[in-house]
Amino acid sequence: MSHTPMDTPDSGRSSVARRTVLGAMAAAAATPGILALSSPASAAPAPQAAALPGGGDLGPNVIVFDASTAGIQARLDQIFKQQETAQFGTGRYALLFKPGTYNGLNAQLGFYTSIAGLGLSPDDTSINGDVTVDAGWFNGNATQNFWRSAENLALTPVNGTNRWAVAQAAPFRRMHVRGGLNLAPNGYGWASGGYIADSRIDGSVGPYSQQQWYTRDSSVGGWSNAVWNMVFSGVQGAPAQSFPNPPYTTLDTTPVSREKPFLYLNGSEYRVFLPEKRTNARGVTWGSGTPRGTSLPLSQFYVAKPGVTAATLNAALTQGLHLLLTPGIYHLDQPIQVNRAGTVVLGLGYATLIPDNGVTALRTADVDGVRLAGFLIDAGPVNSNTLLEVGPTGASADHSANPTTVQDVFVRIGGAGAGKATTSMVINSRHTIIDHTWVWRADHGTGVGWDTNRADYGIRVNGSDVLATGLFVEHFNKYDVQWFGERGRTIFFQNEKAYDAPNQAAVQNGSIKGYAAYKVADSVTTHEGWGLGSYCYYNVDPTIVQHHGFAAPNKPGVKFHDLLVVSLGGAGQYERVINDTGAPTSGTSTVPSTVVSYP
Repeated sequence: MSHTPMDTPDSGRSSVARRTVLGAMAAAAATPGILALSSPASAAPAPQAAALPGGGDLGPNVIVFDASTAGIQARLDQIFKQQETAQFGTGRYALLFKPGTYNGLNAQLGFYTSIAGLGLSPDDTSINGDVTVDAGWFNGNATQNFWRSAENLALTPVNGTNRWAVAQAAPFRRMHVRGGLNLAPNGYGWASGGYIADSRIDGSVGPYSQQQWYTRDSSVGGWSNAVWNMVFSGVQGAPAQSFPNPPYTTLDTTPVSREKPFLYLNGSEYRVFLPEKRTNARGVTWGSGTPRGTSLPLSQFYVAKPGVTAATLNAALTQGLHLLLTPGIYHLDQPIQVNRAGTVVLGLGYATLIPDNGVTALRTADVDGVRLAGFLIDAGPVNSNTLLEVGPTGASADHSANPTTVQDVFVRIGGAGAGKATTSMVINSRHTIIDHTWVWRADHGTGVGWDTNRADYGIRVNGSDVLATGLFVEHFNKYDVQWFGERGRTIFFQNEKAYDAPNQAAVQNGSIKGYAAYKVADSVTTHEGWGLGSYCYYNVDPTIVQHHGFAAPNKPGVKFHDLLVVSLGGAGQYERVINDTGAPTSGTSTVPSTVVSYP
């Protein structure tokens, strides 16, 4: 993410017995070097591990309001004051509103703060007021407004338009805005976002200075302008396809989608709703009547609190529970291992996983229907080979009927402290849907430097039939995205190359100048992408040349639509857009070089 000013164009529980046995098995399995031996007949029975409970309290950093709660605005303001500038702080909050009507609120959201309604539909929880993100803390520059979210609410903005001036990792999901939506900060300063899904904006959306944006399966009353890259799939009211002038990429439907799981109240009982998969989706899922899907009682989740061990989380999973990660920071000395089909791992308030001693934070087996959603993985100081693995190496099962989804799962290497990871996210399971991620090697904060927060690769896709909707991957030392699986598809990609390359030699890729932001392996015969952008800002050595933003085999089944590369202020340049195609960037004007169709 660029934070440097630049010219911008105008612009039910399991049985106790079963859980006890499984919990004991998990505890034994988690103890290295211990074998299960039969006991002599005279020996007392070995003690069994107590079953872990499902459900329970959501912890101190989940703040639940109802319409009769006193002092809501003061509490919102208190949390905002704490979180407004705490970009790399440890505070984590989820602000949850029970169904009802709330008047006169302005919920300003700072870092690591999520706000959400607890109804089954957004319209069950109405705020006559605003949910605001602005950039006063950063002198009107919204390019660092990361890690915050709004979900499952209806807003009637006080002045008719709600301001949501965000950058990466700030999803706006399942929202109903009874008015307009302004995506720029007050004063129309720099902005670089963002993502909307399953939302209805009755009025018009004004991106103004937003450089790029992706909107999926939604409805808008209008869309006022574009800067570099605005992508729509399955959006009623979206502007017509017109890239590059104006740069709108519009798909009538989204090929496959399944909305993010969410917490809601059924009477006084907390449940987690699991939306069903849709194909060729268009518009919102909640328009009328009960949304389609299934739900689970909270009693089927292990409600995790910061300080819990990875062994306990894995025992809960082995016992048959799902995981609800309450807000906070979780240190892991072994991977969280998800082996059961249909398992849900849902984070609240940007729950953050930090792998210690170079382990992988989370792995899944090659099973159907795992849902990973709403958490941040922060690399530790000892290099991890990987941070997230979906499916084991060689995974080949068909998951088309019930794919794994990775939604609002964000990865960070450095920034909050030195972190290292060779490859951040590896997708081995077929048919996985990556729906909104920001995988970021930090360019500012603590522990930042070309080798200090070394991270060679962002995302590697080995599985076939993988779909990415809303892919933000930035600043890796080598390739940001590598795609080896067949029949991969990406709808919207945003990238910046690493700012801090010390010289041309540091990024030399054999005979090629620089590593492509998005590389499709030469062995791939079928792949397709829509609305992909790569930017360079080589501020350490502005003479660095990047040959191209995109690299792919020149084959009939490999197709790209609406590509662009941009040199930010002339700090480095691209020679081509994709392979050897497309005009070079030049000068300091930040004018994109575009390719409408490749080959």
